[in-house]
Amino acid sequence: MASEFNKKLLSEGNKTDFPKKGDEVIIEYTGWLYDASKPEKEYKGNEFDSSVGRGAFQTQIGVGRVIQGWDHGVVQMSLGEKSRLTIPGDVHLLAINGKKA
Repeated sequence: MASEFNKKLLSEGNKTDFPKKGDEVIIEYTGWLYDASKPEKEYKGNEFDSSVGRGAFQTQIGVGRVIQGWDHGVVQMSLGEKSRLTIPGDVHLLAINGKKA
């Protein structure tokens, strides 16, 4: 399992407009389980969810409406940026709105 949060830049955004806590954001995403046996696939295991093909996801960021890893990572991304967030399950995926999964 990934042991720490990581953000890998895939394509740059405008480098000017960053969301602030409480801003509405629109995100297109794909989620994969971390698989330590697949370094050649950047550790991407089974896909578990994706907005691709069904429409982007809109939410308020930085206020606990999404997983902590998104609240932490999305505010570091500028408008139009594409990044891969590696989010440790033992810390970030378990807490949504203060509730454990």
